[in-house]
Amino acid sequence: MTGISVLLVDDQSLLRMGFRLVLEAEDDITVVGEASDGAAGVSMTHSLRPDVVLMDVRMPGVNGIEATASIVAEQPDTKVIILTTFDLDEYAFAGLRAGASGFLLKDTEPAELVGAIRTVASGDAVVSPRITRRMLEMFATQMPEGASGEASGVAGQGADGPLSDLTHREHEVLLAIAEGLSNGEIAERLFVSEATVKTHVGKVLAKLGLRDRVQAVVYAYETGLIRPA
Repeated sequence: MTGISVLLVDDQSLLRMGFRLVLEAEDDITVVGEASDGAAGVSMTHSLRPDVVLMDVRMPGVNGIEATASIVAEQPDTKVIILTTFDLDEYAFAGLRAGASGFLLKDTEPAELVGAIRTVASGDAVVSPRITRRMLEMFATQMPEGASGEASGVAGQGADGPLSDLTHREHEVLLAIAEGLSNGEIAERLFVSEATVKTHVGKVLAKLGLRDRVQAVVYAYETGLIRPA
């Protein structure tokens, strides 16, 4: 992959400088701009059309959640990675629901940051098992016992819902995605090739009308497909 353009949106200039130094050391990544608040981030995304936006959550004025929602709606080809100091706080989770394609802590290792950018730029999403477990815990506390997809405002639980359009194998793949498994890990679990898994993932997203793996995780929890142990 070559020529990944990145926009940095964070109100702390030292953090932006640190991210820029890490990213511009890579031959295939270029930082095309920096913004210190969400409103500027949205405006610069519109003018620069970066492949990936690294988005802080807590900023004065327009926060990262609002900015993410605007970018996803107006520039669907641009992917957003949420950045936060806290381990999946409610703000970061809201950012994922707003359409972000990934979630990273600000103190993540440089190699992980670079890998995440390349992953979302390729059309995939960054969702680790640790993050999905915390997402599930959050849903468990927010949803009443026995809540269904209809109760949570998400269609798909009934016999005529989108989930009924999935084949048995596609259903297995959706469950695996919701657990945060990579394509390689899903392939090992189901004893198929990664290419086959990628095909199944694409069909699952298309049938459920979802943008990427992050939305698939959120969908699985909101519909009650995945429940706390």
